[in-house]
Amino acid sequence: MNDKVKDEREMPFLDHLEELRWRLIKCIVAVMIMMIICFVFADKLLDILMYPGQRLNPPIKLQALKVQSIFMIELELSIIAGCILSLPVIFYQFWQFLAPGLLLKERKLIPAIVVASVMCFLIGVAFGYFVIIPYALKFFLKLAPSNIENNIAIDFYIGFLLRMVLVFGIVFELPMLSLLLTKIGLLTPQFMRKYRRHAIVMAFIVGAVLTPPDPLTQIFLAVPLVFLYEISIWVSVLFAPKKVNT
Repeated sequence: MNDKVKDEREMPFLDHLEELRWRLIKCIVAVMIMMIICFVFADKLLDILMYPGQRLNPPIKLQALKVQSIFMIELELSIIAGCILSLPVIFYQFWQFLAPGLLLKERKLIPAIVVASVMCFLIGVAFGYFVIIPYALKFFLKLAPSNIENNIAIDFYIGFLLRMVLVFGIVFELPMLSLLLTKIGLLTPQFMRKYRRHAIVMAFIVGAVLTPPDPLTQIFLAVPLVFLYEISIWVSVLFAPKKVNT
């Protein structure tokens, strides 16, 4: 009798783990396929990342200091680009894994949530690429004295740009993080409203840490963070249980 009860308790948990395993496999397969496709077009991806440096006056002079530098850079680009292109699959599998804990009407919103998650990440990447990176490059390059020429290793340059765009892509996922934490009961609209002032201060601190020590670029990150925090409050209101909202 005890063994029977034990099996009944363990089976749902084991089924849950099995579902998680298969969803992870699907995500890995999607990333691998996209990574291979991106590796074929690695030269194009490299040109895209070199474009901000080429627009400067004078353009940045990049150097490959190792024999395998270009290959390793293109491989890294392919992996990261493959992960980004696989985000629809990754987000969909993640929310489908959580679907059993959602209401029926909330499950119907999963495709919209996946699209919103991908769009938030891409908007953050675009913001970092088109707004922050040009100012950051100008700021750092101007620090060099007139008697020193800026010759930068291409792997350090690409690594800097990738970190910047990924950081902003992750930061712009704040509303989706608010949705997730609200659904699992770790966040409420009342809590977010109560600590709004603290969040604004933290936004400017994060702006100072993640961007170059230039007031303008710090504001460029802090203001969107404050805006995203306000959006996150409304997202929390929409998805919080009715008893919490009242």
